[in-house]
Amino acid sequence: MSHYRKIGTLPCWGPEHPDVATTLNNLALLYEGMGKYEKALPLYKRALEIIEKTLGTNHPNYKIIKNNLEDLQGKTPKD
Repeated sequence: MSHYRKIGTLPCWGPEHPDVATTLNNLALLYEGMGKYEKALPLYKRALEIIEKTLGTNHPNYKIIKNNLEDLQGKTPKD
């Protein structure tokens, strides 16, 4: 049984937590897979901001999210 179950609560992260960035990235991947690029784009951008602020640009998660964002931008028309 997990620690959270034992005390009867779920983890509560603030909006700048790296796990929030991971969740935003995953949601963006889902939207991208559905072809909803306009919904995915701000999620990738926010996830990248969080990771840059909390873990830095040398962290592997930063590079993964940045790559996902760049891939999406390659699929969308330029304004």
